Amino acid sequence: MHKFWFAGHCCREYGIYVSGENTFNGPERGYELVSIPGRSGDLIRDNKRYKNITVSYPAFIHRDFLRNTDAARAWLLGSPMQYHKLEDDYHPDEYRMAIFTGPLDFDTRFLNRSGETTLNFNCKPHRYIKAGTWVQALENGQILLNNWDESLPLIQITGNGSGMLTVGGVTVTIDSMDSGLTLDAETQNAYNGLENKNGTIRIAGGEFPILPAGETRITWSGGVTAVEITPRWRAL
Repeated sequence: MHKFWFAGHCCREYGIYVSGENTFNGPERGYELVSIPGRSGDLIRDNKRYKNITVSYPAFIHRDFLRNTDAARAWLLGSPMQYHKLEDDYHPDEYRMAIFTGPLDFDTRFLNRSGETTLNFNCKPHRYIKAGTWVQALENGQILLNNWDESLPLIQITGNGSGMLTVGGVTVTIDSMDSGLTLDAETQNAYNGLENKNGTIRIAGGEFPILPAGETRITWSGGVTAVEITPRWRAL
């Protein structure tokens, strides 16, 4: 049987064994259908987002049932209500970001010595590629290849003074740096350590650089001396 990890713990610590036939599904796109009087057929309004997805694990406990169910409730329902990393051995190169909201209902067997349940996790729509968490030192003009969906990278810039960073078709103009600058496309923030630096950059269009599917060239100039990137590769 298989296993999963959630919020830093493995299900086997709680005597839980799982199967994962429902872990291969994809999310639903966010959209609206708009009906116009006098016009046949609906118009599609693309909300440019994907909805959260439910990932389910049929599970059972076949020994030390009372002790293990008490511990499992404390683990799954006692975790802070925030997204935690969810991994399983069906997808060893990926992880999801998930919450567990319950319920935790067991169908018990003879003398309450064992029981079965389905564990449903509410997950962000993307599967995150573990290789995308590795920091890459770039060469000026290097091309990155994204084999998955568009990603929201973390970019660490080293340098002083002013400079420019271009990621694909997005150019970030840096008015001032003191040793370095970090650009986080996920939170749309620029900072250096704990100091917010949003006021020191200018981006045409206002959106931080992303890594779309396919090839992206990254270049820099001026006071920028080095660039490192955590690409945060992700797939649907």
